[in-house]
Amino acid sequence: MPELPEVQAHAERLDAAFAGAVLDRFTPISFTALKTFRPDPAAARGHAVVYVGRRGKHLLLDVGVMTFVVHLMQGGRLKPDDKQARKPRGGLARWRFEDGRALLLTEAGTERKAGVWAVEGDPESQPPLDDLGPEADLVEPDALLDLLESNPMRLHGFLRDQRLIAGLGRRLANEVCHRAKLSPFASTGKLTALDAATLVEAIRACVGEGLAYERGRDDMSSSADRPGNVHGRGGLPCPVCGDDVRSVEYTRYRVDYCPTCQTNGKILADNTTSKFLK
Repeated sequence: MPELPEVQAHAERLDAAFAGAVLDRFTPISFTALKTFRPDPAAARGHAVVYVGRRGKHLLLDVGVMTFVVHLMQGGRLKPDDKQARKPRGGLARWRFEDGRALLLTEAGTERKAGVWAVEGDPESQPPLDDLGPEADLVEPDALLDLLESNPMRLHGFLRDQRLIAGLGRRLANEVCHRAKLSPFASTGKLTALDAATLVEAIRACVGEGLAYERGRDDMSSSADRPGNVHGRGGLPCPVCGDDVRSVEYTRYRVDYCPTCQTNGKILADNTTSKFLK
């Protein structure tokens, strides 16, 4: 799933290309695409794009009278639509502009979880943005420590919970834990002020690294292309210490970590209880 760096860099590209473009019409191609029934997106016709921005892992297309909030989910992409085919492959929704250009929201696979919310007023006070936590790269150590202490759980799950901090996903959770030299299964309630400061530093470094990479591209990267030390590198040597990167497998994802860097050499059990193996 695209995370903060990928979505931010893509918002910047779209803003540079489409800010000021006047919307001719918005068309939901799939009945699953539009998640709201009011306001009517037709009311946005004739209004210019004020900016394309981001909140958490959502794209925001502000056209003045309303904001289109787009969540790409796992396989979604929002790209310029040069062909403007009547039934584009994987097409969910299209924004056509008066200058003849268009943006197309597509989603690979069959899940159809990507979608669009049309909202009036402040989009951050309404679904799907109203329950997001602070931006991951902006949270300060004291605020993060408060969140850690008040939400006892495993660190990896904490970092992925958008209600607590927004913008990180599975890949960055793996990378942040590794950079901070903390176990992905560390109990958040037991972490210290020093740990919180270390996590903030790790989050900002990982996000910054991802942003630098994404801003050097002309399109959004695939997960396999994104920089990192442990994510997706199970069985390969850790670039920091040389130990083998290990993985804990779950049904829909896996947690990657380095035993030497993060767990004092201990191996995490590869099951959902995930206690240390002796």
